[in-house]
Amino acid sequence: MGRVRSVRSMGGSAFVHIEDGTDKIQLFFNKNNLNTPPQSSLCATAKANATRGQGGEEVDSYKLFSKNVEVGDFLEVQGTLFKTKTDEKSLSVTAWKMLTKNIRPIPSEFYGLKDTEKLLRKRYLDLMGNRETREIFIKKNNFWQTIRKVLTDEKFLEVQTPVLESVPGGADAEPFITHYNALDQDFYLRISLELHLKRLLVGGYERVFEIGRVFRNEGISREHLQEFDHMEFYWAYADMENGMELVEKMYKAIAKAVLGEQMISVWEGEEIDWSKPWPRVDYFTEFKKETGIDLSTEVTVKDLKKKADELKIKYDQADGKGRMIDTIYKKTVRQKLIQPCLLVGQPLEVSPLAKKDPNIPNRVLRFQPVACKSELGNGFAELNDPIDQKERFEAQMKLREAGDNEAQMLDEDFIEALEYGMPPAFGFGMSERLFAVMLGRSVRETVIFPPVRNVE
Repeated sequence: MGRVRSVRSMGGSAFVHIEDGTDKIQLFFNKNNLNTPPQSSLCATAKANATRGQGGEEVDSYKLFSKNVEVGDFLEVQGTLFKTKTDEKSLSVTAWKMLTKNIRPIPSEFYGLKDTEKLLRKRYLDLMGNRETREIFIKKNNFWQTIRKVLTDEKFLEVQTPVLESVPGGADAEPFITHYNALDQDFYLRISLELHLKRLLVGGYERVFEIGRVFRNEGISREHLQEFDHMEFYWAYADMENGMELVEKMYKAIAKAVLGEQMISVWEGEEIDWSKPWPRVDYFTEFKKETGIDLSTEVTVKDLKKKADELKIKYDQADGKGRMIDTIYKKTVRQKLIQPCLLVGQPLEVSPLAKKDPNIPNRVLRFQPVACKSELGNGFAELNDPIDQKERFEAQMKLREAGDNEAQMLDEDFIEALEYGMPPAFGFGMSERLFAVMLGRSVRETVIFPPVRNVE
């Protein structure tokens, strides 16, 4: 059983290729070999040419086949296996049955189409015509199943937390807003999984994770979508070293599952080796090297905007210190990080949920896996001091009042949960961006039905 991919008729015989979800095979139809299919095997349109003509004469099965079977139809066939002169495995068909008749012809121009926008808009045709596209989502299943296996093997509990939140938090992003009719209250689609998972640590769980959809009302780019699959885990009593070891182990397991034993991908013509030990890269050191600015000293927003102007980096006038540091870093330091590494020691101003480094107060205990000029995750020694956390939320709210729609909101309920006591913990989050980078594609190409603009 399968979909007809091609039909080549030659007098009283025809060669047909059909394909199912695993492979394809060539069929050989010959009018001398076919039995007459039963009336019930035909679709409505084929029944107009049913097995007997107006004069009662029997219509042969081959004629029925030649009049009704087209590319895109689904057939069930029976027959005898043989090999052609070119050694192609084929089936000499003795009986056939129409399973589904397509009434809209598959556009021939879709095969080999390179226009990404058209492929994404009609993804079912892309999947139908390109086995390579279907392989992407088999690999993507391997990607998520590997993450799930690594974490469950490490005794993490998988949970599900709310998609609708009264206060969004856990990331710097603008949320989508919806209205909850039953409660007559506005809610936000979550931008992160973080704050509910941390509440579970307060409640007594020590290792939890979730894989779920998050929503961020931001622009579309090669690395960004408004809705995407995300994973976060939280590990009580673990420190940064524990976290970095687990994350590197997990990413290498993912690379093996997605890329094969060699764990090599290609990005912009360069081989990326995920198998080697990942070096640690210091944020402050690299920032100073690329910009001349020492973040361990007193640096003002004015200083940062002046440097951005010198480097011709665009920014919003409402941006505060943390946003400016992050903007400059992305256009300088991150552009040099190609092979997999762990970026460590981020500034306090860009990390409102991370614990301060006890040895260097203006830095936090945080790391990010980075490769191919892209941030591929985020790990923290989690902040569990409710007083410190409230002060950081209040600083974020001031940024919101100044016009920063991505600054975080004050979540009083979360602060109250911290006041009951949360154990010291390590937390980590990552999205399907990693999968897209490993395949050398945009994240839109690796989402099975990405959002597209309506066409008039």
